[in-house]
Amino acid sequence: MFSLKSFTALCGALLLSAPVMARSAFELTNGFQALYDESLGDVRKCADTSTNRFAVCSDALRGDGNAPFILMQQVPESPVAVLIHGLSDSPYFVTAIADELYSMGYTVVAPLLPGHGLQQADADMEDDQLSERWQAHVSDVVSLGLSASSTGKVVIGGFSTGGALSVDYTLSHPDNVQGLLLFSGALALNGNVESLSKIWGVRWLAKLLDGEYQTDGPNPQKYPNVASFAGLELMSLISDIRERLDAGGTIDVPVFIAHSEADQTTPIEGVQSLLRSVNADNTFYVIDAAENVCHADLVVNRLLLENMHFDRNRADLSETCAVPQVNPQFFPMMRALRGFVEFSLAVR
Repeated sequence: MFSLKSFTALCGALLLSAPVMARSAFELTNGFQALYDESLGDVRKCADTSTNRFAVCSDALRGDGNAPFILMQQVPESPVAVLIHGLSDSPYFVTAIADELYSMGYTVVAPLLPGHGLQQADADMEDDQLSERWQAHVSDVVSLGLSASSTGKVVIGGFSTGGALSVDYTLSHPDNVQGLLLFSGALALNGNVESLSKIWGVRWLAKLLDGEYQTDGPNPQKYPNVASFAGLELMSLISDIRERLDAGGTIDVPVFIAHSEADQTTPIEGVQSLLRSVNADNTFYVIDAAENVCHADLVVNRLLLENMHFDRNRADLSETCAVPQVNPQFFPMMRALRGFVEFSLAVR
């Protein structure tokens, strides 16, 4: 039976724990919103935000689906995962993975990279400092995540370009990272892109070819095309990662990789090469080429596709991978991710 002294101490602990949880959640969401005040303007909490989801909306965005978001655990302390979207798309495309990590006990932070999700993106997609702005924004978001994480570290990862930025951050700040998650990780690009990136003056030519960059297309959650100049910015980031690894850089945290052998946008050789520099547990989930899973489809489940509102009437159906499809291996892939989290990251 509790004594009066014990009961008083218990009540005091409960009263203290509630403000800590509220303060931690407030600081994370308030800091997250502040990151977008200057870049987006007229920032507000999205109207359709649920009790566990905090999303930042603005009239500058193409729609609420493009908004950066946080899935917040309703407990005083939880581990934190940062999930970064790919080139030309938005946080919408990491939603299905974020839901899985949330169900495993993570608070999940999904930022919006500079130049993305906007109604007007021409100036950003021609910015010579675009990749540096991506890196800086990832660093700012991770700093927020670190302040809220029960482990003092974050799990970082992402889709495509988000994967490359996650590797870049891990190489630069290894003490801040608990684990690395790569989905169609952009550590190599189509051979033609890699060859063109080495031509003198190609960056100027890319801006010329991009013209007035168009953001409206059949998919309301992403731009209709990848800007040529932005693609070269990504290639520069990939080249820098390769140089650091070739110079002896290593990844010393557990790594989860999911990649399709049929991926023609970011060939699987890129992540295979990365694995040679990983000095920790790793899980490599390979989707056989016979499944014909396109680059962007790797992160798509049925619910994500249904809520995407893709307009087939505006798509060029003659292009391979033009119409998004469900990844038939999505659920086995998520089971592999869960196993990786439970055994390699030791999150209970």
